[in-house]
Amino acid sequence: SNPAPFGPGRSFVPNAPLQTAQPISGAPKQESIFQLLGNYSPYFPNPDGFGVDEYPLPAGAKISQVHVLNRHGARYPNLTTGVDTISFGERLTNAAGKFNATGALSFLNSWKYKLGAEIQTPWGRQETFDSGVYHYYQYGHLYNPSTKIIARTTSQDRMIQAAEYFMAGFFGQDWTQNATLEVFIEAVGFNTSLSSFLICDNSKLPVNGGGRNASLIWRSIYLAEATRRLGSLITGYNWTVQDSYAAQTLCPYETFAFGYSAWCELFTYAEWEGFEYSIDLSYAGSFAFNSPTARALGIAYHQEIMARLQNRTITSASGANNITVDNNTATFPLSQTLYFDFSHDTNMVPVLTAFGLKQFAQYLPPEGPPPSNRSLFISHMMPFAARFTIEIIKTPSPVPADRSSAACEGPPTTYVHFLLSQRTIPLGVSLPACGDRVDGWCELNDFIESQKDAVALANFEFACFGDYPAVPYGTITNGAP
Repeated sequence: SNPAPFGPGRSFVPNAPLQTAQPISGAPKQESIFQLLGNYSPYFPNPDGFGVDEYPLPAGAKISQVHVLNRHGARYPNLTTGVDTISFGERLTNAAGKFNATGALSFLNSWKYKLGAEIQTPWGRQETFDSGVYHYYQYGHLYNPSTKIIARTTSQDRMIQAAEYFMAGFFGQDWTQNATLEVFIEAVGFNTSLSSFLICDNSKLPVNGGGRNASLIWRSIYLAEATRRLGSLITGYNWTVQDSYAAQTLCPYETFAFGYSAWCELFTYAEWEGFEYSIDLSYAGSFAFNSPTARALGIAYHQEIMARLQNRTITSASGANNITVDNNTATFPLSQTLYFDFSHDTNMVPVLTAFGLKQFAQYLPPEGPPPSNRSLFISHMMPFAARFTIEIIKTPSPVPADRSSAACEGPPTTYVHFLLSQRTIPLGVSLPACGDRVDGWCELNDFIESQKDAVALANFEFACFGDYPAVPYGTITNGAP
């Protein structure tokens, strides 16, 4: 029943979503459009890294604690940000018999919109299970079998499933013997660091519309030819740029739902690169340094990490923290070696912003062309099931910043190591206090010092509830009003 055209000359990759059965026009050899889909990409480790090489632990060093913030896996369209995709699909379905599609669009004559909404797809469940397995191999040795850890997620169906599949991958099907899942209500009026956007009013208003505005400008440019090309293949229906963009989003959505999508073959490789950049623009202006609410959205989780690192609870909110939970070691433990939290991409990018990782603050022009040296690639940072990892590393003596030797003379030292999609984020690039280290690590005390102004910079109350004007995309450069 799968409509994918199997047979000679076709390709199928076992145990992975069936991607495209036809070569994509203009694609370099061995390149996949499924690594150009921004936050719609299936999980893959960042292939390029963030500017530093990966280094092993020096002799005698050990990871003493790890904090993992994991995104849910591939999902169906949600009912808010996915409304354009849903509307397009329903509009075509309702217009069946009133238009005639030819050539590459001929499949539309019998096509119907059949996607679900909100929850993880089968591939999404696989992604989060695999993330649990991966983290077991990386950090399973940190678990003390005589203890039961607390893991945290939110009440959305896909968030609970993501956590449960991850835990099953890490511990096995009887994971409830090893961990308690703490579930925060994800709804307007309820505080949680794992979905702060529901608390922050201004993040949903036009004052935070710069990202969408920039993306719309770019869409009208890179999709102009595709819109003309596709529009010439259908009569009785007015095909717009918005339809072309929605058609691109249907490629990953249908692939993850059904294993194959005819929409993927309609666009050239360059148009898929344009799609990726449209998402980068959206995130830069809505959830990163060009957004007035980005730091505010991420500051709650930022403060929880800082509290854990300093072995203290949180007694007053600097953001969307749930103080009832965060001020009690029974619900906000401080002695775990493993911390597993589950969140959304639209919460995780603001967390990076709240930490002041300004290597991702480069200005992206909405008129293009996409800067070839840009560091903000959402495909590489926030694919489905993305994971942001903070390792705490203890060494018997200081580790040379240039890694010219295994160690140098001095006392035992503790380091902070940030990873995103399995690649090191070099902290010294954004945080001068961390110094210029080739491994990207930062001494713990220097890291804590580098974050002393984070709460003030976020300016949570004013950013989320203050009265300030919307400004053009690119005017804001530090993630706050």
